[in-house]
Amino acid sequence: MKKIHIIHGWTYTTDAWGACVAALREKGYEPVMLNVPGLTEASSEVWTLEKYVAWLKTKIENERDITLIGHSNGGRIAIAFAAKYPEMIGRLVLIDAAGIVHREFLLETKRAIFGAIAKAGRFFTASPFLRKVLYRIIGARDYERAPENMRKTMKNLIAHDLAPMLVNIAAPTLIIWGEKDTATPVSDARIMHARIRSSELYTIPDAQHSPHASHPVLVSNKIADWI
Repeated sequence: MKKIHIIHGWTYTTDAWGACVAALREKGYEPVMLNVPGLTEASSEVWTLEKYVAWLKTKIENERDITLIGHSNGGRIAIAFAAKYPEMIGRLVLIDAAGIVHREFLLETKRAIFGAIAKAGRFFTASPFLRKVLYRIIGARDYERAPENMRKTMKNLIAHDLAPMLVNIAAPTLIIWGEKDTATPVSDARIMHARIRSSELYTIPDAQHSPHASHPVLVSNKIADWI
Protein backbone atom coordinates (compact mmCIF):
# COMPACT_ATOMS: atom_id res chain seq x y z
CA MET A 1 0.00 0.00 0.00
CA LYS A 2 1.55 3.30 -1.12
CA LYS A 3 1.88 6.02 1.51
CA ILE A 4 0.70 9.56 0.89
CA HIS A 5 2.08 12.08 3.38
CA ILE A 6 -0.20 15.03 4.15
CA ILE A 7 0.75 18.38 5.68
CA HIS A 8 -2.41 20.12 6.85
CA GLY A 9 -2.93 23.88 6.89
CA TRP A 10 -3.15 26.35 9.77
CA THR A 11 -5.53 24.39 11.96
CA TYR A 12 -5.63 22.80 15.38
CA THR A 13 -7.57 19.73 14.25
CA THR A 14 -7.41 17.47 11.21
CA ASP A 15 -11.10 16.57 11.31
CA ALA A 16 -11.75 18.31 7.98
CA TRP A 17 -9.53 15.73 6.28
CA GLY A 18 -11.56 12.74 7.49
CA ALA A 19 -13.66 12.07 4.39
CA CYS A 20 -10.81 12.68 1.96
CA VAL A 21 -8.46 10.41 3.91
CA ALA A 22 -11.13 7.69 4.05
CA ALA A 23 -11.68 7.95 0.29
CA LEU A 24 -7.95 7.62 -0.38
CA ARG A 25 -7.82 4.53 1.84
CA GLU A 26 -10.68 3.00 -0.14
CA LYS A 27 -8.58 3.48 -3.26
CA GLY A 28 -5.71 1.48 -1.77
CA TYR A 29 -3.49 4.27 -0.44
CA GLU A 30 -2.13 4.81 3.06
CA PRO A 31 -2.58 8.48 3.97
CA VAL A 32 -0.17 9.61 6.70
CA MET A 33 -1.22 12.85 8.40
CA LEU A 34 1.77 14.78 9.68
CA ASN A 35 0.99 16.71 12.86
CA VAL A 36 2.52 20.15 12.46
CA PRO A 37 4.36 21.55 15.51
CA GLY A 38 2.58 24.49 17.09
CA LEU A 39 -0.72 23.46 15.50
CA THR A 40 -1.75 19.81 15.87
CA GLU A 41 1.41 18.96 17.79
CA ALA A 42 2.19 20.91 20.96
CA SER A 43 5.09 23.31 20.76
CA SER A 44 5.96 26.50 22.57
CA GLU A 45 8.69 27.39 20.08
CA VAL A 46 8.62 30.18 17.54
CA TRP A 47 8.96 28.50 14.13
CA THR A 48 10.48 29.66 10.87
CA LEU A 49 10.00 28.21 7.42
CA GLU A 50 13.52 26.78 7.57
CA LYS A 51 12.74 25.02 10.87
CA TYR A 52 9.58 23.51 9.38
CA VAL A 53 11.54 22.23 6.38
CA ALA A 54 14.05 20.61 8.77
CA TRP A 55 11.16 19.13 10.79
CA LEU A 56 9.63 17.63 7.64
CA LYS A 57 12.96 16.12 6.66
CA THR A 58 13.11 14.20 9.93
CA LYS A 59 9.62 12.81 9.24
CA ILE A 60 10.18 11.50 5.73
CA GLU A 61 13.94 11.09 5.24
CA ASN A 62 13.73 7.29 5.45
CA GLU A 63 10.94 7.07 2.85
CA ARG A 64 11.38 6.58 -0.89
CA ASP A 65 9.47 7.95 -3.89
CA ILE A 66 7.42 10.18 -1.59
CA THR A 67 4.01 11.52 -2.53
CA LEU A 68 3.50 14.69 -0.52
CA ILE A 69 0.28 16.68 -0.18
CA GLY A 70 0.29 20.19 1.29
CA HIS A 71 -2.75 22.35 1.94
CA SER A 72 -2.59 26.09 2.57
CA ASN A 73 0.24 26.68 5.08
CA GLY A 74 1.12 23.01 4.69
CA GLY A 75 1.51 23.73 0.99
CA ARG A 76 3.93 26.51 1.88
CA ILE A 77 6.07 24.02 3.80
CA ALA A 78 5.77 21.44 1.01
CA ILE A 79 6.90 23.95 -1.63
CA ALA A 80 9.94 25.02 0.38
CA PHE A 81 10.87 21.40 1.05
CA ALA A 82 10.40 20.21 -2.54
CA ALA A 83 12.50 23.13 -3.78
CA LYS A 84 15.33 22.43 -1.33
CA TYR A 85 15.25 18.63 -1.61
CA PRO A 86 13.92 17.91 -5.12
CA GLU A 87 15.44 14.43 -5.11
CA MET A 88 13.32 13.34 -2.12
CA ILE A 89 9.88 14.01 -3.62
CA GLY A 90 8.36 11.65 -6.16
CA ARG A 91 5.05 13.48 -6.53
CA LEU A 92 3.75 16.71 -5.07
CA VAL A 93 0.13 17.79 -4.59
CA LEU A 94 -0.59 21.41 -3.66
CA ILE A 95 -4.10 22.26 -2.47
CA ASP A 96 -4.79 26.01 -2.23
CA ALA A 97 -1.20 26.43 -1.10
CA ALA A 98 0.13 29.56 0.59
CA GLY A 99 3.43 31.18 -0.26
CA ILE A 100 2.88 33.78 -2.96
CA VAL A 101 3.45 37.27 -1.62
CA HIS A 102 1.12 39.94 -2.99
CA ARG A 103 2.06 43.58 -3.13
CA GLU A 104 -1.48 44.88 -3.36
CA PHE A 105 -2.32 47.74 -1.00
CA LEU A 106 -4.64 45.75 1.28
CA LEU A 107 -2.17 42.92 1.80
CA GLU A 108 0.67 45.33 2.43
CA THR A 109 -1.57 47.04 4.97
CA LYS A 110 -2.21 43.70 6.68
CA ARG A 111 1.53 43.10 7.01
CA ALA A 112 2.02 46.55 8.48
CA ILE A 113 -0.76 45.89 10.99
CA PHE A 114 0.74 42.51 11.93
CA GLY A 115 4.03 44.30 12.61
CA ALA A 116 2.32 46.99 14.67
CA ILE A 117 0.42 44.38 16.71
CA ALA A 118 3.66 42.51 17.39
CA LYS A 119 5.31 45.69 18.68
CA ALA A 120 2.29 46.71 20.76
CA GLY A 121 1.46 43.23 22.02
CA ARG A 122 0.92 44.23 25.66
CA PHE A 123 -1.52 46.95 24.70
CA PHE A 124 -3.65 44.59 22.63
CA THR A 125 -3.48 41.89 25.30
CA ALA A 126 -4.92 44.41 27.73
CA SER A 127 -7.74 45.19 25.32
CA PRO A 128 -9.25 41.88 24.09
CA PHE A 129 -12.22 43.62 22.47
CA LEU A 130 -10.01 45.98 20.46
CA ARG A 131 -7.73 43.10 19.47
CA LYS A 132 -10.68 40.99 18.30
CA VAL A 133 -12.22 43.82 16.27
CA LEU A 134 -8.94 44.68 14.58
CA TYR A 135 -8.17 41.07 13.68
CA ARG A 136 -11.63 40.68 12.17
CA ILE A 137 -11.24 43.89 10.16
CA ILE A 138 -8.05 42.61 8.53
CA GLY A 139 -9.40 39.07 8.11
CA ALA A 140 -6.81 37.53 10.41
CA ARG A 141 -8.87 34.95 12.26
CA ASP A 142 -5.97 32.47 12.33
CA TYR A 143 -3.77 35.14 13.88
CA GLU A 144 -6.47 36.04 16.38
CA ARG A 145 -6.80 32.47 17.63
CA ALA A 146 -3.08 31.71 17.78
CA PRO A 147 -0.98 31.68 20.97
CA GLU A 148 1.85 34.18 21.13
CA ASN A 149 4.55 31.86 19.77
CA MET A 150 2.41 31.01 16.75
CA ARG A 151 1.60 34.65 16.07
CA LYS A 152 5.33 35.22 15.78
CA THR A 153 5.57 32.08 13.69
CA MET A 154 2.90 33.33 11.29
CA LYS A 155 4.73 36.64 10.94
CA ASN A 156 7.91 34.70 10.06
CA LEU A 157 6.12 32.56 7.48
CA ILE A 158 4.24 35.26 5.59
CA ALA A 159 7.49 37.19 5.11
CA HIS A 160 8.66 34.57 2.59
CA ASP A 161 7.75 34.88 -1.07
CA LEU A 162 8.10 31.35 -2.46
CA ALA A 163 7.54 32.31 -6.10
CA PRO A 164 11.29 32.28 -6.90
CA MET A 165 11.60 28.76 -5.42
CA LEU A 166 8.99 27.21 -7.71
CA VAL A 167 11.41 26.68 -10.61
CA ASN A 168 13.50 24.40 -8.36
CA ILE A 169 10.67 21.88 -7.92
CA ALA A 170 11.45 18.85 -10.06
CA ALA A 171 8.66 16.49 -9.00
CA PRO A 172 5.51 16.11 -11.09
CA THR A 173 3.03 18.39 -9.33
CA LEU A 174 -0.75 18.42 -9.17
CA ILE A 175 -2.21 21.79 -8.20
CA ILE A 176 -5.80 21.61 -6.90
CA TRP A 177 -7.60 24.88 -6.21
CA GLY A 178 -10.98 26.26 -5.28
CA GLU A 179 -11.91 28.99 -7.75
CA LYS A 180 -13.78 30.87 -5.00
CA ASP A 181 -10.82 30.87 -2.62
CA THR A 182 -10.41 34.31 -1.07
CA ALA A 183 -7.52 33.36 1.25
CA THR A 184 -5.15 32.22 -1.49
CA PRO A 185 -6.66 33.39 -4.79
CA VAL A 186 -6.70 31.21 -7.87
CA SER A 187 -4.19 33.61 -9.46
CA ASP A 188 -1.64 32.05 -7.05
CA ALA A 189 -2.40 28.64 -8.55
CA ARG A 190 -1.72 29.98 -12.03
CA ILE A 191 1.64 31.39 -10.91
CA MET A 192 2.58 28.00 -9.46
CA HIS A 193 1.43 26.19 -12.59
CA ALA A 194 3.45 28.51 -14.82
CA ARG A 195 6.66 28.16 -12.80
CA ILE A 196 6.65 24.48 -11.80
CA ARG A 197 7.91 22.69 -14.88
CA SER A 198 5.95 19.46 -14.67
CA SER A 199 2.64 20.59 -13.22
CA GLU A 200 -1.07 20.18 -13.83
CA LEU A 201 -3.69 22.65 -12.63
CA TYR A 202 -7.15 21.45 -11.63
CA THR A 203 -9.66 24.00 -10.38
CA ILE A 204 -13.03 23.38 -8.74
CA PRO A 205 -15.54 26.11 -9.68
CA ASP A 206 -17.67 26.11 -6.52
CA ALA A 207 -14.92 25.32 -3.99
CA GLN A 208 -13.32 27.79 -1.61
CA HIS A 209 -10.09 27.44 0.40
CA SER A 210 -10.49 23.81 1.54
CA PRO A 211 -11.73 21.64 -1.34
CA HIS A 212 -10.49 18.49 0.42
CA ALA A 213 -13.18 19.21 3.05
CA SER A 214 -15.98 20.49 0.82
CA HIS A 215 -15.37 18.13 -2.13
CA PRO A 216 -13.53 15.13 -0.61
CA VAL A 217 -14.59 12.55 -3.21
CA LEU A 218 -13.75 14.83 -6.13
CA VAL A 219 -10.36 15.69 -4.66
CA SER A 220 -9.46 12.11 -3.72
CA ASN A 221 -10.53 10.84 -7.16
CA LYS A 222 -8.39 13.45 -8.88
CA ILE A 223 -5.36 12.65 -6.72
CA ALA A 224 -5.73 8.89 -7.23
CA ASP A 225 -6.24 9.21 -11.01
CA TRP A 226 -3.28 11.54 -11.32
CA ILE A 227 -0.97 9.29 -9.32
